[in-house]
Amino acid sequence: MTAPAGPASGAAPPGTRALTFIIVTVFLDFVGIGILIPVLPYIVTSFGGGAITVGLLATSYSAAQFLAGPLLGALSDRFGRRPILILSVLGSGIAYIAFGLAHALWILFAARLVDGLTGANFTAAQAYVADVTPPESRAKSFGLIGAALGVGFIIGPALGGLLSHFGLQAPAFGAAALSITAAAFGFFVLPESLPRARRTTAPLSLSSLDPFRLIGDAVRRPGLRGIFGAVFAVGFALSGFRTNFAVLTAVRYGLGPGSTGAFLTYAGVISVVMQGGVLRRISGRWPDRRLAEVGLVIMALGLAGLAVAPAVWALYVALLFFGVGSALSTPTLSAVISGGAPATEQGAVLGASQAIQSLSFILGPLWAGAVFDWWGPWAPYATGAGWLLLALALVATTAPPPSARAPSGEPAPAPTTG
Repeated sequence: MTAPAGPASGAAPPGTRALTFIIVTVFLDFVGIGILIPVLPYIVTSFGGGAITVGLLATSYSAAQFLAGPLLGALSDRFGRRPILILSVLGSGIAYIAFGLAHALWILFAARLVDGLTGANFTAAQAYVADVTPPESRAKSFGLIGAALGVGFIIGPALGGLLSHFGLQAPAFGAAALSITAAAFGFFVLPESLPRARRTTAPLSLSSLDPFRLIGDAVRRPGLRGIFGAVFAVGFALSGFRTNFAVLTAVRYGLGPGSTGAFLTYAGVISVVMQGGVLRRISGRWPDRRLAEVGLVIMALGLAGLAVAPAVWALYVALLFFGVGSALSTPTLSAVISGGAPATEQGAVLGASQAIQSLSFILGPLWAGAVFDWWGPWAPYATGAGWLLLALALVATTAPPPSARAPSGEPAPAPTTG
């Protein structure tokens, strides 16, 4: 199918409307995830569960994403980004409805598993951005997606708290409404970004369901093995922070959930400002790898600061470093991975990256909880800083792969309409 002609002078550049939809979709996705945070413990308690059940629900979601990420990415390479994005967002909406109607714990787990399987659409979203964005602007676009993710996580819990006044199930139904609205919006306005001529034609085998095999194939690519290792190390440290920070503030500083939530909002706002504003201005001036390296150093300083913070005021300083560093490193690592893969395999490679990150999100919280109990409150953050320094070493010592993409000055193709 022929792509539409480029825009006339003064019109929006190719992909602007589509990129806007992707950003809105990611935002609504993560509002939907965050909206359940305030009520999840109470819902689980109503079914006789406890803290371990809440943790297992989170683990089941990450495990499902781990299994589904590479598959959805490979399917988007084969059938196009548009149908995968729309169907996956719709699937999340159905899962939220099931969660709201649940009358037993097993239904809660089934709903979270379905949401994790369909919610791995972040892979297809990243591949869509790679389709419509020139290589030199890709880190900027990934930064916008990261900012949308961060804003969604900030607004989601607040919205969930407001909706909980209408019942514990109301936030789940609110998340379902957001997901279904996004799916309907995409059905009517989202163009396809991957022309049929650029889609892979290799047969889809059962091995595509094995994320470990897909990860193995991906990490054998020249110049990407170390970058994938860095993605795992960053996810390991980041997920340990997210799940353990409330324990740190309660045990060491005697803070309650309100104060802890305010600190997390503070860190989230910093990350959003960096990704949505600062990164957009400096991306293209510095190589993506250099930005990733700088971000990893700053992020490691933030975690080390949390390990030794002598008082509550020091948390503000440490979280400032952590928020700035994570905003610089995570989108630029995605841009490096995208730039090392051919156009026909963006979904598969970015899907493998999401699977690696999902695996780190499963293991990172377990490590953080274990070393907190074994060694003390400082341990998850000191060891997390060590993981980030390992990521820095991997990025710095991994040679760039042979160019598999169009020259940086060549514009990305416009989305097609079918």
